[in-house]
Amino acid sequence: MLIIDSKDCENIDKALKKYKKKFEKARILLQLRTRQSFTKPSVKRRTQVLKAVYKQQLASGKLDD
Repeated sequence: MLIIDSKDCENIDKALKKYKKKFEKARILLQLRTRQSFTKPSVKRRTQVLKAVYKQQLASGKLDD
């Protein structure tokens, strides 16, 4: 649950902007999407390895975009 401390004189738009920023930083939407379906640990690990390989190739310059 996100709690926003707002002052009495604060505009509702500013409070809403703070809430949206806090919501995005907490990555709540991302967590909800990942919890919608179960992914096997082996599949998670495989995707992590493939991402790491891609990043390494990108850093070394072997991968041309």
